Parts: sequence; C-alpha cells; structure tokens
Amino acid sequence: MPDVLTQLAAAIAQGLPEPPGGVRPLLEALFGNRYHKNAQRYAAVRDPLGLDIPYAGFIHPENPTSGAYGGASLVWFPTKDAGSIITYVVGTAGLSPDEGLLSRPGHRRRVRALRKYLMDHGIWMWAKPDPTALGVPVPDFVHDRLKEFESALRRYGGELYAIARVPQEPDHARIVVQAFFDLYAYERGWKVLREHEAEYHRLIDAMRADLFAPITEDEVYDLLTRRHFVILQGPPGTGKTRMAERVKQQYFGDRGATVQFHPAVTYEDFVVGLAPRTEGEDLHFTVRPGWLLEAAEDAKEGPYLLVIDEINRADLGKVLGEAIYLFESGEIGGDRPRIVQLPHAVNGVKSFAYPPNLYILGTMNTADRSTATLDLAVRRRFAFVTVRPNPDVVKATGLELAFRAFAALQDVFVEHAPDEALDLLPGHSYFLAKDDEDLRKRFKYELLPLLDEYLREGAVASFAAELQAVRDQVEGVIEHGRWAD
Repeated sequence: MPDVLTQLAAAIAQGLPEPPGGVRPLLEALFGNRYHKNAQRYAAVRDPLGLDIPYAGFIHPENPTSGAYGGASLVWFPTKDAGSIITYVVGTAGLSPDEGLLSRPGHRRRVRALRKYLMDHGIWMWAKPDPTALGVPVPDFVHDRLKEFESALRRYGGELYAIARVPQEPDHARIVVQAFFDLYAYERGWKVLREHEAEYHRLIDAMRADLFAPITEDEVYDLLTRRHFVILQGPPGTGKTRMAERVKQQYFGDRGATVQFHPAVTYEDFVVGLAPRTEGEDLHFTVRPGWLLEAAEDAKEGPYLLVIDEINRADLGKVLGEAIYLFESGEIGGDRPRIVQLPHAVNGVKSFAYPPNLYILGTMNTADRSTATLDLAVRRRFAFVTVRPNPDVVKATGLELAFRAFAALQDVFVEHAPDEALDLLPGHSYFLAKDDEDLRKRFKYELLPLLDEYLREGAVASFAAELQAVRDQVEGVIEHGRWAD
C-alpha cells in the first residue's frame, strides 16, 4: 500500500473531485506516518473544498478554525479539469503570528532554493522575491502559465509567494508535494520519522547545497575563453587566488603572470609610463611598458593569462585609462579590432590593440568594505563568478570541531544575514588544519579576529546577537578543545 504522502500527492494531482473520505484524513495521517505525532499540535487543517475557490492545506494553529487567518500556510488549489497548484501563502489577516518566520532571510533563501530544486526535476515553480511584500500581485507571466487557476490567482495573488503546478505524472507529483510539505515541516520544526529521514534530508541538503554551489576551474576557463575578462569574487578564505593560479597552471601551461593591485597602483604601472634613468650626472626618462603591455607582448607566442589579485583595491577606471575602450570581448581580434593611442610610443609604436590570446582573471574580496567599488563602465566589461565557502572541503579534513564550527557559522549567515552580508561568511580555508591543536590556533589567530572585526565595525549589526553566540562557542573550543553541547 502506498504511503500517506504518495496518496496525498495523487489526490492533489487529481484536483477535483476530492477522494472518498476527503483530504482531511490524509493530512491528519501524515502525523505518525511521516512526521512525529507530537507535531500535529503545531498544525491546523483547512479543507473548504466546497467554496467558489476551493483549497486545502495547513495553517498556523493559533488561527481560528474558519474565516480569515494570518501567518504562513501551505495550501493547494484544486480544479475539476486541470489538477492543482500547490502554494505557500501569507494569510489575508497578515503576517502574524509568523512575522519572524516570514521575514527571515533564511526562509526566503530556502524558498528560492526550492524553486531551483524543482526546476532541476523539470517542475515549474515561481517564487516572490520577498514573502512579506503583501499586495504585490502575481506577475502576468505567471497568470499566462496558469490560466486554469485565474480565480485563485486573482483572489489571493497579493498573498501567494510560491506557486508550483503539480504534475499529473505520479512520481513527479510526489516530488513536488514532498518538497513543499517537507520544507514546511522544516520551517515549523516538525520532526521527521526515522524511516523518512534520508529522503527528507536529501531535499534539505540539496537546497543548502544550492546556496553554496562550488565553482570549478573548468567553468572558469570556459568563461574566460568566451568573455576574456573574468573576476572571481567572494568572501575571504574561499581560495579565489589559489583557483586563479590553478587555472593558469592547468589551462595555460603556467604561461602567465600574477600582479597585486593596491591603492597606489597607477595607469603607469598597468599600461605605460615613464621611468627615470641616469647617465652620469644626466637624468633621462625612458618609456616603460606596464603589466598589460608586457602581457600583450608575451601573448604573441600563445595563450597567456594575466591574474590580477585583489583587483578592486585600485581605482580600476583610472588604472585602465583609455585602455578601457579595448575591454570588450566581442571586439577583440577580427579584421577591424579596436585600437587606442598610447601617450608614449612603445618600440616605436604608439597604437595598441588588445591581443586575442591575452586573458585577464581578477580576484575580488567582497568582504573588504574599505576598497573601491567597481563603477558600472568597468563592471559591465567583466564576467563575475562568485566563489562561496565549500562545506565539502571542510568535511574532507575529518576534523569534527572544524565542521561543527563551520556548520554553525553557515547556519547563522544563511538564516539571518541580509543579502549584502551573506558574502561575509568566512571561507573554508579558516577551518583547514592538520589536527585539532592546529585548528584551535587557526581559530584563535585567524577566525576569531575576523569575527570580532565584523562585530566591532557593525557589518553584521542585523544579526549580531546570533553571530556573537557562535563566536563565543568558537572561543570555548579554543579554551577547552571541545564543542559544548
């Protein structure tokens, strides 16, 4: 006999009419079959399928048994001929009693990750960027895809913040129903029974992995070949510089150069300038090609990679000067390449065209708020790749203390950090060590000072208390060598 979730998925996929006995027994049977029996006290069933706009699902138990309700709910809308859509909804009575849940960045991120998870399974889903933006209607694009559900979309469009069509095919119907119900259970803290834990955690882990999807050297190289100009951006300790060096070694046969940008770097350093030279008592100036022109010369002999570490620490607009005109990947090479006139002739030539064999790979620390931001003219000329902390790298150390500390910080940032602060999550390199003693030293002299700087400068003000709690736990690891449970 199929389990209750499979039966429920079949009923939802079918739409109307409802199955014999109704859907309420199926919803109630989930507790004790998939979720712990005690979790039932935290759920309230609504199934007014006889209304003009029929629906059924779970609402917050503090709401009345009928009439308007508030908070986050899981609802599906069945039709007679077109199956159902399954949704997350804010009740028409407003955010209460789920203001905390709905406003958490973590909830919003998990809903977005759910969308990607379902799309990877070939199931279409739409999600509102902000679940708390009540009154913002469902976009016309969604209306056009779900014409059979127009009445529900019109009536509740301002409250719906996630919508998926439930496929008719049984296996796909179960995937989408399981995903919506299990994520709802996760947000409510419902415990999953042991026999379903593996399936449940595959979903949660897949959504978490989506937030920290690793980037490979292959992907970076492929982007370089298409765009010429790429920047690896991300938090400190994610291995951006190391990745750039590996790309240079692996795909360019180590043909390349690495330069470090800082606030004192000038146009003369990067493009071309004059260098003083003395002959006896006389002072002369000679033309000195900068890093770009030197790399262009080397690129004549084959593909060449110029790595610019911490590219945002210099004023890139001033450093490039008129050469910025050449940084258009679609205009490189060909019969009529772009040409600029240099202020000084190099080897008797004053014009310069960007060589097709020269590639630039920059790195940029997104947590460094003291550095210059890239202006739009510069930004649109580069492709950006975000390098996130990689939990698998931490797991590979085999050090339980390392992984527990990383997981705790990851959870805090995912759950509470606004988007502009998510890239402050310390990278995996802060958790790499040969043993527990080495790890404790790394925590003391590298990780803790970084967290203290975040807290002191107000970069994490919106979730300072949460981060402080984990910071203090890490300090306990340093002092006692164990994770306090």
